Amino acid sequence: MDHKQRMLEAMGAMAEGRVGPLLEAMAEDVTWRWMGVDQWSRTFEGKQIVVDTLFGGATETLGPSSSVEVRHVHADGDCVVVEHSGRNELPDGRRYDNNYCWVLRFQDGLIQEVREYMDTQLVTETFGADDVG
Repeated sequence: MDHKQRMLEAMGAMAEGRVGPLLEAMAEDVTWRWMGVDQWSRTFEGKQIVVDTLFGGATETLGPSSSVEVRHVHADGDCVVVEHSGRNELPDGRRYDNNYCWVLRFQDGLIQEVREYMDTQLVTETFGADDVG
């Protein structure tokens, strides 16, 4: 399966609330970078850190109030670009609806690196200051 097809399938599964195919496509030593500024610019090293930190430990499903809508998937060689939207209702009832662009680099058939671009101002307005960064 080519890289674009793999991401189309993974993102299609995420649109159905399933994250398993995306996680299965990742190398164990994947690097995931938030390409933001200041407090929201961070690198996560390793698949388990990505699962625990970015996906809240979920290895199968997204939360019931989460949805993903894929806008575009482009591929060139080992690089795949995915533009998508995430729509979420937080436990306190507030909305968190952000737009994302993932730039993925594949190596040996697996995702080796993700550079994630998002509206970091919206993240700050929604979640406040990031204590970890």
